[in-house]
Amino acid sequence: MEELKSLLEKYLNRELLHMVISGAKGPAELTKVRIRPVLLKEELRFQAEIFRGTKAFHENLKKEEAAARISQWMQDSFRQLQLAGTFGTASVLVSKKGKVTIKEKTQNTGVKAGELAHNKKKHYLLEEGRPIDFLVDLGVMTQEGKVVHARYDKFRQINRFLEFIEDVLPALPRDREIAILDFGCGKSYLTFAMYYYLKICRGLDIRITGLDLKEDVILHCSELAEKYGYEKLNFLKGDIAGYEGEKQVDMVVTLHACDTATDYALYKAVNWNARVILSVPCCQHELNRQIYSEQLAPVLKHGLLKERIAALVTDGLRAELLEQQGYAVQVLEFIDMEHTPKNILIRAVKRSGENQEHGKAYEACTQALHVHPTLERLLKKQPAGKVNLPERQREGALGHIPLCPEDADRSRKGAAG
Repeated sequence: MEELKSLLEKYLNRELLHMVISGAKGPAELTKVRIRPVLLKEELRFQAEIFRGTKAFHENLKKEEAAARISQWMQDSFRQLQLAGTFGTASVLVSKKGKVTIKEKTQNTGVKAGELAHNKKKHYLLEEGRPIDFLVDLGVMTQEGKVVHARYDKFRQINRFLEFIEDVLPALPRDREIAILDFGCGKSYLTFAMYYYLKICRGLDIRITGLDLKEDVILHCSELAEKYGYEKLNFLKGDIAGYEGEKQVDMVVTLHACDTATDYALYKAVNWNARVILSVPCCQHELNRQIYSEQLAPVLKHGLLKERIAALVTDGLRAELLEQQGYAVQVLEFIDMEHTPKNILIRAVKRSGENQEHGKAYEACTQALHVHPTLERLLKKQPAGKVNLPERQREGALGHIPLCPEDADRSRKGAAG
């Protein structure tokens, strides 16, 4: 750990921009740590944002304390450290046998050290103040790098998504090209952000394919990718169920694929044995038309409550099915509820070792609620139409709840098959 101590001595000062410690060693209490410099009563401190499960705690440390804590975390709890200063960037990887590998790239990053203060300003992986071509062209940033006020929620969403990716990087291969597939990429804010962050900022060998049904969207995104020189970012027209263009995919991303289109995307990811799955579901109507329970009848008789419960049950069962397929799964808040109710992200990382069995609990749940999700049918290779619903359920299915207008056509085509 002597090399790490030397690295920390060099970067733990006012020139530090950010530091992220991630890649927990096994099932650990700590999941991630972020560190940034702050001024407290005109004295330099390093604020550690420590994540325990879904909660974050803050500590303000002196330089010596910060260096000692970081070294201890890397020795006991984490495998990866990424940091950036005004004069360069560095990454630290710790192998299972404890070998420490440090890669440093010294350069003028073009970013000046900010004015330090103990304030509420949040640090983002893509910083405001430095113009990023794709964000400018997509209307999120001005030519000067200032975030457009009306698009600040989109800027926060992009950075939040990149934080989720940052956490799972240790699960992706480093000895070959990383293949990433984005189903239903749409205008591709997050697709471009993935490429920019992983390829340009992190220097990883990646290839990203964005898939969408809208030909004009694909054409526009392809033109932008060519304009920026993003040689390994490609966009194709196609649906989720019928896509056969890849034999091996390391990470599958599916954002707001409507209703059962999400199930087809998850099924594809499982068949590819993808190491990472990131899914933000949308418009979960399938189980709304199935769910029935005498015990919950006083609740389910209210259409709004039934819709929300069915959506949560849908995502919970998807997570359980992925667990059965050998994934460690988290259901996380993507962005604040105040911005959109479609804020759940399912993050699945392939485990090493044998699959876990949760069949009995899953079956008990689905039988109690009289639901059978499309993902279950696909994984069990059952033909469509085999699900038997109670008679009163078939009569009272909520068919009046509409799909969101933009997603209606995509759901019909993307979930076909």
